[in-house]
Amino acid sequence: MPRATDPEAVAAEVRRRGLLPSAGAVVVLLSGGRDSVCLLDVAVRAAGAGAVTALHVNYGLRDAAAGDEAHCAALCATLDVALETRRARRPEGGGNLQAWARDLRYGEAARLALRAGARIATGHTATDQAETVLYRLAASPGRRALLGMPERDGRLVRPLLWMTREDTAAYCTAAGLAWREDSSNDATGPGSYTRARVRHGLSAALRAVHPAAEANVVRTAQLLRDEAAVLDEVVGAVLEGRASISVTRLAELEPALRRLVARRLAEDAAGRLAPEAAERVDELMVLAPAGGSAALDLGGGLRALVEYGELRFDAAAPPSPPPAVDLPCPGSARFGHWVVGAKRGPAEARAGVLDAAAVAGDLSVRAWRAGDRMEPLGLGGSRSVGDLLSDRRIPRERRAAIPLIEAGGEIAWIPGVATGERFRVTAATAGAVHLDAHVVA
Repeated sequence: MPRATDPEAVAAEVRRRGLLPSAGAVVVLLSGGRDSVCLLDVAVRAAGAGAVTALHVNYGLRDAAAGDEAHCAALCATLDVALETRRARRPEGGGNLQAWARDLRYGEAARLALRAGARIATGHTATDQAETVLYRLAASPGRRALLGMPERDGRLVRPLLWMTREDTAAYCTAAGLAWREDSSNDATGPGSYTRARVRHGLSAALRAVHPAAEANVVRTAQLLRDEAAVLDEVVGAVLEGRASISVTRLAELEPALRRLVARRLAEDAAGRLAPEAAERVDELMVLAPAGGSAALDLGGGLRALVEYGELRFDAAAPPSPPPAVDLPCPGSARFGHWVVGAKRGPAEARAGVLDAAAVAGDLSVRAWRAGDRMEPLGLGGSRSVGDLLSDRRIPRERRAAIPLIEAGGEIAWIPGVATGERFRVTAATAGAVHLDAHVVA
């Protein structure tokens, strides 16, 4: 591999990999950090300044946001690159901040790329790759967790996956390019981003065990990705383009191949990842053993069906969540099939009773959103609401119907699931808000 301190050699390596061909139009996602600054310069050297458009999104979330935008504008002027800047405001209602920012960033990039017939380039590095593999392995066990991010994914390319964050810093220094540091990437306390905790916790611990740990994780992901392509060919040969397979034929396959075949059929039907099909393949094998018809609900609107000895999958659209409603106190509100009530009462240490002093502003009821978090009473820290619902064995397709009661924009109570730690009733509590919720016909 070329040295990171030789910018022309780095650009040549990227061209060799076919990720940024000469004169090929490309939209570079530019945050102003070391990785994206390195990527922009590499793109200019590899494809030419006239082929490159930089996209910077100012989310307005940090005090340094205006400085980041100004830095990107100055950099693009120096490199003679066209710059597209978008200023965004986070929508009301909370939710997953990083998911919102990612969707906005990639949506804008896709719009620009489609208009120009361009590729979209991101500054993901080997460091990001290792962190991604570690996080996915911790959060969702399975083969795909170990595959990491591909260099190419449709229009999207990641030209720097073979370089580390240290390499991109060395490149920028050698090329005389300044960059901006985002302090949130290094914060590891309460409310910090998951990637920062992985970087300074898991990754740091692995490097302490072996200095090449990060490189080994990245290399393993690449080897597994190559092997996964072979496995996909094997699965395709078994199915021969069909959307179903006989239960008899499925039973003849080796267990590992059986899981892969079931997962492929499920994901083709659902149009999304469906690891649950592989996890429950033994249950699928005993559906309708006498040759009749049977169905197995896998959650999320996905069903496995056996009809006349053939296994196939069917996916229905998940139900729409009820709209958010205000909850008067005292009073009640209808939320889908639920009625939620609130009233003032004495301090009692039980579920659904909140310290009135902690209930700031109005109460409201809304549905669960991916990325929601709360601090459940007695669990000693922040937890994903999705994990809490999973712990209570609430199927994913039913989660949108569960009412989440907010006080001042913070999740205070989920019926039958958790009460927020900040709303705990203590010996010092002078008054309380009593919540109740029940399902009606």
